[in-house]
Amino acid sequence: MMRRTRTTALTAAAIALALGATACGGSSGSGQATKGGTLIYYAPSDFDHIDPQRTYTTEGQEMDNSIIRTLTGWDEPVDGSKPKLVGDLATDTGEASQNDTVWTFHIRPGIKYQDGTTVTSYDVKYGVERQFSPDINGGPPYASEWLVGGANYTGPYQGKSLDSIQTPDASTIVFHLNQPVYDFNETTAMSGWSAVPKAKDTGSSYDQHVWADGPYQIQSYTKNKELILVKNKYWSKSTDPIRDQNVNEIDVKMGLSHSAIDQLIASDGPSAQNALQEYPLDGADLSQMANNPAVKSRYHIIKSPGISYLALNVNTIKDIRVREAIEYAVNKQNARGAFGGSVYGDYATTMLAPGVEGHKDFSLYTSNPMGDLTQAKSLMQQAGNPKLTLSLAVENSTFQENFADGIKNDLGKIGINVNITPVDQSTYFSTLDNTKNQYDMAWMDWIPDWPNPSTVLPVLFDGRQIAKLPQSNQDISYLNDPAVNSAIDAAAKITNPAQADAAYGNLDEQILKDASVVPLFYMNFSDMTGSKVGGIVPDPVEAELNLAHVYVKQ
Repeated sequence: MMRRTRTTALTAAAIALALGATACGGSSGSGQATKGGTLIYYAPSDFDHIDPQRTYTTEGQEMDNSIIRTLTGWDEPVDGSKPKLVGDLATDTGEASQNDTVWTFHIRPGIKYQDGTTVTSYDVKYGVERQFSPDINGGPPYASEWLVGGANYTGPYQGKSLDSIQTPDASTIVFHLNQPVYDFNETTAMSGWSAVPKAKDTGSSYDQHVWADGPYQIQSYTKNKELILVKNKYWSKSTDPIRDQNVNEIDVKMGLSHSAIDQLIASDGPSAQNALQEYPLDGADLSQMANNPAVKSRYHIIKSPGISYLALNVNTIKDIRVREAIEYAVNKQNARGAFGGSVYGDYATTMLAPGVEGHKDFSLYTSNPMGDLTQAKSLMQQAGNPKLTLSLAVENSTFQENFADGIKNDLGKIGINVNITPVDQSTYFSTLDNTKNQYDMAWMDWIPDWPNPSTVLPVLFDGRQIAKLPQSNQDISYLNDPAVNSAIDAAAKITNPAQADAAYGNLDEQILKDASVVPLFYMNFSDMTGSKVGGIVPDPVEAELNLAHVYVKQ
């Protein structure tokens, strides 16, 4: 998923890696929780989506976690102990049968929507079916890939239901899969596997009218300006193993720049003491904040197995020698400097990050982070030294535009002119995911939906999804290599986890031979809170600050 793109449900090993590298100030994660007050959430832009079936960003899913509940979820105690998969809407993590192709969940009794009506299995079925509608696009592809009949289903809006989702009664839901999926109950922790009452569904405008069964509900939402959440009076702690309801209100204020938010929260003035930010720090501020003793107890580094990369459109940069030249020409040292330096993350040479099952160390191109201009120029000469002008999409933030300037300078040295196209942060990923909006190159990042390579390589490089999901395509390189597609299918059929991991590690190397992406960094994430914010847990699942237990000190 995108951070700023996606979810990570961690295995024990990956959790240990993530938590072991996580720095958390004691003031945010300890102390007695108090009730009342308003939490201020400063954001440079609006969420891409908070419609649970459309969002595929970590910020959107983390905000959804306060509003809606999913079949399963991640219990992340405030004491910092390892996240544990538990039943959320469901009473437990599900019952698998018939070789992991049939999964049954029972809805926890007593869960209420914001109007006091009861959540049923029928609402969950309808919510999951929404994911298939062409009008509700942008979310992860697993439902259409794994549910029997999903490939040809187009959602519930024409009155059709999906037979592979069965609801024998109001408290039971059964999913029939077309292949064994042993970790399907980790998929159901994603926001798309939530309940939506049909009568409250407003279609493509549901972003602004999400119907709550979690601790908070939408009071008002002015796009690109402010989202205010207030308590859902029908939520009950007795039915919720994951969340608390400590603050009276969550006020999301949008529009300040990254740097302005950084300085505001660092200053810890009256308008920031009860505030936090979950969008990345400005690159120019990152090193300063990381080494500032005045904010040490309020500064959080969250380690997650994510990857930042440059996507190269193989349809428009057709000559592989040119793409290989770009691989060698990019100066990752300068690029990382634009994002904040070494605190942002380690240099990457693979698409599977350390901490993701199947990761193996290799470098097909230069391992020198400053690049290899000699090799890059040689490859351009072999390609006939074409005079190229390429577009580069980045978010319209200062540090991303600085990053783009660096890429422009790097490629200028090998005769490639670059036109930089800043895209609004609030719609960046939905813009890039739409096949109508193609660029020659684009900055992207990815966090596994859980740290299994099946949530990275197939999602990003299965070329068959380009036509299948034209409005929510994640293959921004537009790679459609039959050999890669076949290897994806072969890996998916392997039931032995160790053998599957090895297959995905080899697939990673095979994909990079197409030179359709330049791996940049294995990412760290940095967030800050005000001095009166408590109950914060650095979340290796979403690579965000978890708000499930947040409170404001009174």
